[in-house]
Parts: sequence; structure tokens; C-alpha cells
Amino acid sequence: PRGDKIIIANCSGFYGDRFSAAAEMVEGGPIHVLTGDYLAELTMAILYKNRRKDPSLGYAVTFLKQMEGVMGACLDKGIKVVSNAGGLNPRGLAEALAQVAQRLGLSPRIAYIEGDDLLPRLAELGQAGEQFTHLDKGGPLSQSAGQPLTANAYLGAWGVAEALANQADIVVGGRLADAALVMGPAAWWFGWRRDDWD
Repeated sequence: PRGDKIIIANCSGFYGDRFSAAAEMVEGGPIHVLTGDYLAELTMAILYKNRRKDPSLGYAVTFLKQMEGVMGACLDKGIKVVSNAGGLNPRGLAEALAQVAQRLGLSPRIAYIEGDDLLPRLAELGQAGEQFTHLDKGGPLSQSAGQPLTANAYLGAWGVAEALANQADIVVGGRLADAALVMGPAAWWFGWRRDDWD
């Protein structure tokens, strides 16, 4: 354990939330971790459209701009950053963050978490028996009139905890569950195990 408490400040609840919040959290008081939640179903559709126009996109560009303003202060203060702003392209966001860091003369350790994008595996999973049952209508995806534009599984906290344990300064993912943004840093901070149910 790194101490008896961890202070986590969140700077975003949705894509388009108050831009100044990241700087306010970093400058407003002592914190250990800055988190940002950018994803909702509508956001995924927006990111899909962006990535269709430019394959290097598909992430929340506002997070990238926010990090440009606070990255140096986070590194100076030892503040870790965890976000799901990677959307449909966590690797692309990590690469863009590395370019921003280089431009600023900074050298953060940047980790990205993948594995949530199931779109390329829908046919394989369907053949293996997964019905992808509609939560409201009860029917399988195969009987749907439309086809999904995105298909992402929520990932939990352990990838975040592992990235932080491996000295990452910034951790970005795609469809990280809302709670994973806080639980991952907490698991890392307190040294929780996967079976620490209490």
C-alpha cells in the first residue's frame, strides 16, 4: 500500500464536459490520480463517424487537448492519469499523447488498454453460440433489421491496476467501465488482489 488514502479527482463525465475541469483538478489541490470518463452510446457513434473520416481518430480529442495543458504539471506532481477517452482507438490516442509529450519536451510512460472491441469477432462469437440478445426486445442480433456500427465489451479495473503497477503515468482505454477508472487506481494504490472481496 502507498498510504491509507488515495485522492482521485474526475475531470469529465461525458464527451463535451467542461474543458477547464482537468486544469482545475490538477491545480486545485493535492490529488494522486486524475480520471476522465468520456464515453456513452452516443459518443461511440460520434467516434465511429470520426474514425470513418480519418482512421487515426476514434478517440476523444478534447482529452488530448486537456492533457496538452496539464501533462507537465501531472508529471511534476506525480499525478497519474486514467481515462477511457481512447474510445474506438486507444492505441491512436496513446500515439497522439506521445506526440504531444515530445512536442512539450516531456517523457511520460503511456499505457493503452485494448480488447474491448468485439466488432471483428461478432460472426465468430455468434457461431460459438452467443445470441447477443436485445435487452429490451429479447430477440437475437441475427434477427435485427440493422447491423451494429460498434460492439464493445466493458473492461474492468485490473488492466488499469496492472498498467499503473508497471509505472505508467497515463493510462488510456476504450470501453473501460465507469467504475474501473476509480477501482483500477484504488486496487493499484492499496495492493488489492482479485479475491480481496472485502
